[in-house]
Amino acid sequence: MTLTQSVLPAVKKIKEFEALLQSNTDYIILLESRLGLLRKLVRVGQKAGKKVFVHVDLIQGLKADDYGMEYIGQEVKPDGVISTRAHVIQQAKKYHILSVQRLFLIDSQAIEHNVKIIQKTAPDFVEVLPGILPGMIKEIRERIGVPVIAGGLIRNYDEVEQALASGASAVSTSRSDLWRFTNKNT
Repeated sequence: MTLTQSVLPAVKKIKEFEALLQSNTDYIILLESRLGLLRKLVRVGQKAGKKVFVHVDLIQGLKADDYGMEYIGQEVKPDGVISTRAHVIQQAKKYHILSVQRLFLIDSQAIEHNVKIIQKTAPDFVEVLPGILPGMIKEIRERIGVPVIAGGLIRNYDEVEQALASGASAVSTSRSDLWRFTNKNT
């Protein structure tokens, strides 16, 4: 799958979610929610024509084990999931849900460890955090051969442009002032 826009809005608040339903974004990333609201939010987003991704690690009341992912895959049915956990990525494939594996660039050892995991789990995308390290974005993209999303600590549009110029397929951000939704295909 190819992402159709450069900036992916990541929401923490219902008001932001509601505003995005009326916007020209193709995507909505639910960063935080409660388990009881999750299915409804995903359905409302999809009904509005949005592809909804759920950050599984941040859903209150959800345990990201086999049973939690069964609920996500069979009941919630998002377009994609985001997680730091390899197990979640593997389970997403079982339910034919797009997967984004988050990779924190802490140090060299963490990078090596995560590259091995990514090679085994083969996620659809990898989200690199922090997304303000253009040289690392390029290196990770070249090493794993998976489209990279840059996220975390991106504070202005110059940093968005730097991440994209270094090879990121898109940038995810919760900063609404950076939510410019231009279609890559136009």
